[in-house]
Formats: sequence, structure tokens, C-alpha cells
Amino acid sequence: MSFLDKVIAAVTPPESEETRLEARARARAEATAGGWFALVIDHHERIEEAFAAVKSATGAEARRDAQQRLAVLLTGHSNAEESVLYPALADSGHKTHAGMAYEEQAMTKIQMALLENLDPLSHDYLDKLEHIRGAVTHHMYQEESDWFRELQAQVPGSHQAHLAQRFQEEMDRYVGPPGGERGVFFTSTGTQTPAP
Repeated sequence: MSFLDKVIAAVTPPESEETRLEARARARAEATAGGWFALVIDHHERIEEAFAAVKSATGAEARRDAQQRLAVLLTGHSNAEESVLYPALADSGHKTHAGMAYEEQAMTKIQMALLENLDPLSHDYLDKLEHIRGAVTHHMYQEESDWFRELQAQVPGSHQAHLAQRFQEEMDRYVGPPGGERGVFFTSTGTQTPAP
């Protein structure tokens, strides 16, 4: 872990697992079924599963393949939020949250690129992966515990369906719909694997 990583971790200690689970349960209970907030929570769960798949992968090739699937999922999800939800956050009076969210996701993309330079079987790789996972987990907690709950409460009902449609379109543009062509990832050996 770099010096900067250690400073960031010290300044923003992570929430407990119990606190995150409580926030997720509250968010899930408040999210409209089929709505954009429910989609976001579903994606967050897929992202957590993808992080676990990278960590548990055995062998360099398997870990790189899992890392590639994680990167595609993270990028697709962040692009969808940045194109649809963060502008809605800013428009509803939460410009500070929107700005922070953009910045956090940009830093995650940088850290994911730096992860590619490390030996996937090294201790440094696992440290960097855990740092990224911690930052992403904290970001998801912020969205689920406050930011998106407030946005859902403030956006008029007539606009909720539009946000859900646009969010899913943006996610599909990058990752592809479930079962679609981009919903399948190709490993470095050419083997097809389902999207996380």
C-alpha cells in the first residue's frame, strides 16, 4: 500500500460490515421495485461478487481474467451513474455529493489501471485490490445510505421511470444486457465466461 493509500485510509476509516449491511437493507426496502435505485443496488452486489472472484482466483491467468470482468463491470456501472444519476444529484441540490462521486470513481479507474502493472500473485497486488475494494465499498455505502435515498425521495415520480430507463441503457451500452453479446466475457484463452 502506498503512502497516499495509507493516508486516505487513515482519514476515511471504513464503515463496519454491520453498518453497511444495515444501510443496504434500508436502501433495498426503500427502493422502488424495478426502479433505478434497485438496479444500482443489484449492480453493487454484482461488483462485490466480482471483487471476491478476483481475490479467490487461483493462478495468474484466472486472476487477470477475473480482474478484467471486474474492470468492465466497474466502468459500465460508473459510466451509467456519471451519465444519469450524478447529474440528477446535482440538479436536485446535491452538487457536492455529485462532485465527490465523480472524483471517487475517477480515482477507482486510476487505481484499477495501476493494478494491471502488478504481479497478480503478489502481496502488493492483493493489497492494492483490497484498497480499491475498500474505496468502492465506502462509495457504495455513501450512495446507499444517503445520496441515492435522498435523490429517490426528491425526484418527482414522473421522472423516476426515465432515470431507470436511462441508467439501464447506459449500463447496457458498456456491459451489455444480461445474456447479450457483451454480457459474455472472453478470457485470454478464448474461453467464454458469463458476466459477473
